[in-house]
Amino acid sequence: MTTSISLGASPTIEFERGVEQDVIRVGVIGYGYWGPNIVRNFHGQEHSRVMMICDKSANSIRRVQQSYPEIQVTGDADDLLTATDIDAVAIITPVHTHFDLAKRALENGKHIFVEKPFTCTSAQAEELIELAERKNLKIMVDHTFLFTGAVKRMRQLIDDGVLGDLYYYDSTRVNLGLFQHDVNVIWDLAPHDLSIMDYLIAEKPQAVVATGEHHLNGKADIGFLTVYYPKNIIGHVNVNWLSPVKVRTTLIGGEKRMVVWNDLDADEKLKVYDKGAKMTNAEGVYQLLVSYRSGDMWAPRVEQIEALRVEASYFADCVLNDKNPFNDGHAGLRVVRVLEAADQSLEQKGKIINL
Repeated sequence: MTTSISLGASPTIEFERGVEQDVIRVGVIGYGYWGPNIVRNFHGQEHSRVMMICDKSANSIRRVQQSYPEIQVTGDADDLLTATDIDAVAIITPVHTHFDLAKRALENGKHIFVEKPFTCTSAQAEELIELAERKNLKIMVDHTFLFTGAVKRMRQLIDDGVLGDLYYYDSTRVNLGLFQHDVNVIWDLAPHDLSIMDYLIAEKPQAVVATGEHHLNGKADIGFLTVYYPKNIIGHVNVNWLSPVKVRTTLIGGEKRMVVWNDLDADEKLKVYDKGAKMTNAEGVYQLLVSYRSGDMWAPRVEQIEALRVEASYFADCVLNDKNPFNDGHAGLRVVRVLEAADQSLEQKGKIINL
């Protein structure tokens, strides 16, 4: 018997019943801001169980014990990384710790689920990918937005040719805080959009330009990132920790139609506009004319699901059935390469960096 969960344009989650082990046993390192969501979703479904949680904070350990008295707790990551009853490790810690923890987990024969961004450098990402492939272990990078109904529907619109040839991806992702102490705002917020762009745009990025400035803690707290692609496609991301309002809006422009994605709109997250422009050539060399098209707007139905729950199910499926996730280490590496180029450009006041 088989049960399936549709991921739209993404691979289908498909669990085979009756296998010797149909549950993965998960250890979670980090129970701060995002960790509780990871634990809830891995522990609350049929094909995964959280066996142990590690955090250095006594307050975090108390929170775990109050919410999940059945789960083991530890303040020492080695207890978790060497445990024989754990199949996979979720690493939900600051990015500068990802490489060492992920490498030790893989060396101990455990699959890894790593919070974005994957690593601090592309060299680190490449080393982890090589190690995982050599030991036949899975890497999944937590690019949660790829599992939202909105992103899956946008992928479907692109694949079905509804938008026509893509022109641009333009995102505003701003709010007041949360300030990070180990990375700048581009590394903190832009990975969301970079992973979405990587998923939606078939072309590979060619060059990056980044500008920004720091005002409070020495890390850039406002940033503007531009990514150039072949075929005149351009991606732009505005990220900001100093905005008085929270905005999560993305525009995707195509030859035929345009999409507005407002992630803060509970009812109509996506709106498709039958609007566009094209150049026509009339008689005479100076008679280039722009014609505009203004048609209907419609709000396609978007699946209302918790993306992280779908992602956790997909991770379990990949581990249990030996599948390669589409948000694997290579996907994480592609995002890190753009982030590295963005840092180089930022340091040189917006110099274009070729990839």
